[in-house]
Parts: sequence; C-alpha cells; structure tokens
Amino acid sequence: MQFTQIRNATLKINYGGKKILIDPWLAEKGALPGFGGTINEHIRNPTSELPMPINEIIDVDAVILTHDHPDHWDDAAKKAIPKDMLIFTQHEKDAKAVKSAGFNNVQILNEVNDYEGITLIKTLGQHGRPKVVEDMKELLGEVSGIILKHPDEKTFYIAGDTVWCEEVENTLSKYHPDVVVLNSCDAQVIGNESIIMGKEDIYEVYKAAPEATIIASHMEAVNHATLTRKELGEFLRAKEMTQRVLVPHDGESYTF
Repeated sequence: MQFTQIRNATLKINYGGKKILIDPWLAEKGALPGFGGTINEHIRNPTSELPMPINEIIDVDAVILTHDHPDHWDDAAKKAIPKDMLIFTQHEKDAKAVKSAGFNNVQILNEVNDYEGITLIKTLGQHGRPKVVEDMKELLGEVSGIILKHPDEKTFYIAGDTVWCEEVENTLSKYHPDVVVLNSCDAQVIGNESIIMGKEDIYEVYKAAPEATIIASHMEAVNHATLTRKELGEFLRAKEMTQRVLVPHDGESYTF
C-alpha cells in the first residue's frame, strides 16, 4: 500500500492493485472565499497550492467521498474528473448531488462492500462536539469514514471529518486497523468550537490503537485550521509519540 497526502483531506491510495482518490479538493490556492461562520473566515481558500498537477492526481480507478462538503468535493474536481469515474458516496443524498453534476457511475456505500477484492467498510463519525453538531446540524451534516481491507494489505482506516467520539473508538476496537488517517487541523467555527480532531483527539486515538501507525492529514489548507504541523510536531515530541504518528507535508508519500 502506498499513501500520498495531496492537500487537505485529499489523499491518493494505491491499495490492493487499485488507485483510489479520497475527497478531491482541486481548486487553485485562494480561489474560494473562506468558510462563513468559522474562525479566520476572511482568509481565502485553499490556503496552500496543490503539490502536483491535477492530471496526475485524478489518474485513479475510483473516488471515495466521505461527504460532499466543498473542501472535500469542489467544482474544480467536478470539472477535472471524468464523468464515468466510479465514485463511492456515503448515502443517497450525496449520490444525488454527485449525479446532478453529470457523473454516471455512482455507487452508494453499504456498511460492507466489495470493490474488486477490496473490502470497503463505511464507518461513522461526529463532525464536532455534541453542542456544535446540534447547533449547526444543517451546515455540518452527516459524515463518514472508510476502512479498506485486502488479504495482501494492511487494514487501513480513514476516519474522515470527525472528533474523537464513541463511533471512532468503536471502530478502532472492532477492526484494529494497522494504519489510521486522522483529519487533524482542529478546524473551528466561531466560538472556538472544534469540528475535527486536534492534538488531544489524536492522543486519544494513539492510546486506543496502540499498534497502529497514525497519519495526521487535513493540515494547513483551510481558513479555519487552528493547529499547524509545527505545533503538532512539538506536541508529539513532548508526548513521545513520534514513532507512531506521521505528519506528512503535501505531496509526501509513505509505503506500508
């Protein structure tokens, strides 16, 4: 298995003989306004450039959307990705939105799915602490993660846009993934309410999955990110977590 951090939550995975793109956000740096109702909403998105050409990013066999928020699935991706690309979505609502953009090979994920010998397991998450999820239910919406399993590969878990919560804890306990990707920039809405993982969430995963390698993704690309790679690195060193927690730069790859 090869993992490549593209930018934000956009990942490219070579797994079980397939190339899979996760949550493509392909806009040019600064092309979009900051997200309203979030910290630093005056800063334009994305806040970093893509690390490689778009045609290289979209050279894949399938796309998985953990959810269709605009920093996971944008107009640039809709324009660049071929309309007959196989796209997996978490539910009918997201599938309908993808189809409305002209895509004709959309598959809704069940709890367990077979993709040409790769088992795809849809997992649950929580896009923020209970109060902010309740207060911003319509904006935050439903989210998912995904586990990939194959006889010749390590079990691979992408948690998606979630904080540390019972759903994540249960997934780790049930599937014992070897590699765990966490969206980790501690993105916050106004009021200092976190909507994805920060340092302490990562620490909880680290303790709950003592055999897993953890990858901190979704870093330094959106206006409402509050945790930098530098700050996270300092935290990891202080907690002596660096042997099992990786913090890739955009464009960086790992092989497992």
